[in-house]
Amino acid sequence: CVWTMMERLPVKAIVGMVHLHALPGTPNGRLCVREIAERAVAEAAVYRDCGVDAVMVENMHDVPYLNRCSAEGGRVGPEIVASMTICADAVRRAVPGMPCGIQILAGQNEEAVAVAHSAGFDFVRAEGFVFGHVADEGYMNSCAGTLLRYRKSIGAQHVKVFTDIKKKHSSHAITADVTIEETAKAAEYFLSDGLIVTGVATGAEADLAEVIGVRKAVQSRIPVLVGSGVTTQNVSRYLPACDAIIVGSHFKKDGDWKNTVDKSRVDAFMSVVQQLCRV
Repeated sequence: CVWTMMERLPVKAIVGMVHLHALPGTPNGRLCVREIAERAVAEAAVYRDCGVDAVMVENMHDVPYLNRCSAEGGRVGPEIVASMTICADAVRRAVPGMPCGIQILAGQNEEAVAVAHSAGFDFVRAEGFVFGHVADEGYMNSCAGTLLRYRKSIGAQHVKVFTDIKKKHSSHAITADVTIEETAKAAEYFLSDGLIVTGVATGAEADLAEVIGVRKAVQSRIPVLVGSGVTTQNVSRYLPACDAIIVGSHFKKDGDWKNTVDKSRVDAFMSVVQQLCRV
């Protein structure tokens, strides 16, 4: 593969998820931003110490999520953007040598680019980049044109946009006649910086045949990441088929994304990855 993330990561990179505690103003919000940032920094430090290659920050505890495409005020408020910028900056300072990324749910991709640009992050994870789909938050339209123009307008072209295709937690009945390989080619044509293939839900395994098919479709011109369901037990199947793996649930205590990062689980996973990369 000709790709390395921002020329600072090895091929076959592992990205560890930091799921921020519920932010102020959301239904489950209990902590102040300072406490949330401190916990995020602690988890990022575990990833750094265990040899994980990159960190991605996400507001996954902010359920139920707002949908950017909703006519009834679906954009996240300034309190979310401000809180995530503070947390992202804290993580950036704590792990200065690690590439960092961010996702703001649901589909708040312009806000994610703004936070990444402000905090010195390297990439965002964007959903709804090409084609429409029905998510659990409702219908979500494609955003490639507006998102990349926004990125250009604020001078954030260095922030890579990695895009979900046929994403999890969604119905794709309206594009049932469009294969995931065709979706991948469309996303590449619309200037995606990388493609993310997932299973049907958080923690669910991606279809290995789809991962292989997507990678073949773009012929390694852009990276292909696996975005859910990779574990210590199955990483040997996925690692040869992709360029990077995003791990969230499996790194948490008892394999539950709602829990804190479990260092022993991260160590065990990275030990297997290191053995595979030496083969």
